[in-house]
Amino acid sequence: MTPRLLPLAVLALALAACKPPADPAPAADAAPPAAPVAPAADAEARTVETPQLRIRTVDGSDYDLARHRGQWVVINFWATWCGPCLQEMPELSALHAMRANVEVVGLAYEDIEADEMRAFLEKHPVTYPVAILDPYDPPSDFATPRGLPMTYLIAPDGKVARQFLGPVDARQVEQAIAEAGGKAA
Repeated sequence: MTPRLLPLAVLALALAACKPPADPAPAADAAPPAAPVAPAADAEARTVETPQLRIRTVDGSDYDLARHRGQWVVINFWATWCGPCLQEMPELSALHAMRANVEVVGLAYEDIEADEMRAFLEKHPVTYPVAILDPYDPPSDFATPRGLPMTYLIAPDGKVARQFLGPVDARQVEQAIAEAGGKAA
């Protein structure tokens, strides 16, 4: 493999790791599964410049992105079945807890009940709020994730400063903040 193709191969493997678990075989009288809808090729371009996000978190609180103006906000699309997503959760949690000017919100992009999510979060606690998104009706201001995890860095003025496809760590977020002319602390 040529050195140029290595990063593409690594990305392909990372994305392949984030597929939902296979469903058990359907009953004989069950309807055939619907064909999956492929995300549009221009998915990244469909995220609005200054997105709005109003959601209910699993703890029953309301989260409104507009209330966090003046802070850097990390919006992390993830799922409980996504290995790379689970690996980045502790670091995003530490970033949220240790940086006064950086907020993190987790958007669980999967079909899961709130009680199941609360049980999951007891085993995998985080310091940031988590909401469950309907994968068939994602927030309209954000492009449908092309893979998980998908993370957006929102600048203090409410505009998208950076988008990350694949796992992200605190160093990458802080570097993106610095590149955008801001301070993480």
